[in-house]
Amino acid sequence: MSRVGVVGLGLIGGSFAKAYHAAGWEVLALNRTRSIMDFAMLAGEVDGELTRENAGTCDLVLVTVYPEAAIRFVREFAPFFGTKPLVMDCCGTKRVVCEACFPLAEEYGFTYVGGHPMAGTQYSGYKYARATLYRNAPMVIVPPNFDDIFLLERVKELLLPAGFGKFSVTTAAKHDEMIAFTSQLAHVVSNAYVKSPTSRIHHGFSAGSYRDLTRVAWLNAPMWAELFLENRDYLQAEISGIIDHLEAYREALETEDRERLTALLDEGKRIKEEVDGR
Repeated sequence: MSRVGVVGLGLIGGSFAKAYHAAGWEVLALNRTRSIMDFAMLAGEVDGELTRENAGTCDLVLVTVYPEAAIRFVREFAPFFGTKPLVMDCCGTKRVVCEACFPLAEEYGFTYVGGHPMAGTQYSGYKYARATLYRNAPMVIVPPNFDDIFLLERVKELLLPAGFGKFSVTTAAKHDEMIAFTSQLAHVVSNAYVKSPTSRIHHGFSAGSYRDLTRVAWLNAPMWAELFLENRDYLQAEISGIIDHLEAYREALETEDRERLTALLDEGKRIKEEVDGR
């Protein structure tokens, strides 16, 4: 029987545990809160605890905690992995984690790749985890080098139980640059948007636009704060860019420049069509 180790039983790790359990794998887990671990074992979705003694027997170890905690775990378990497991972190930023873990893998002889499952919800915690969370979702892989086709095939094979629909292979820096726009900026904007005093009295006046824009304002603040700070260079650049664009809209309103405002709106619509299609 194949065996997977999952570090962290939040939404991401819990969903991996449930997916691999449903696929018939043996699931070992390590979680900071013992009551969650006990519940997962009672539910039959986790078979036992991941330890230094059994980590080396896993085919795959998924590290699904915050970046700093992920580094601490890999550093602590590095002498015990051996050569069998593929160790993969699933953190939302990649530079800090990969810079710490690639040298550890080389020093101790285990295989490590960075990973980022592009799936989730506005909710966190094991109770919201589901076996189908990753079905047809994209998965980003950051390997130690790009010419190891056998390693990439091994990664894809080991991740089959999760059901990812697409794999992208990139560098840690390119990942962080892209994620600053596609994810982190969206969370910042959403979180700032709901701070309008009008948000407290909007009921009865809102529909899909409000729900779409505010969904990710409901976030895990400590986790996102850590991710934002680790990626602050790219995120600051994206925030500066959107502030510049918002200033252009405000200036057009202040000067009652209908032509300029129409051009700004049409430009955004055109870019959306070019990027994502009609």
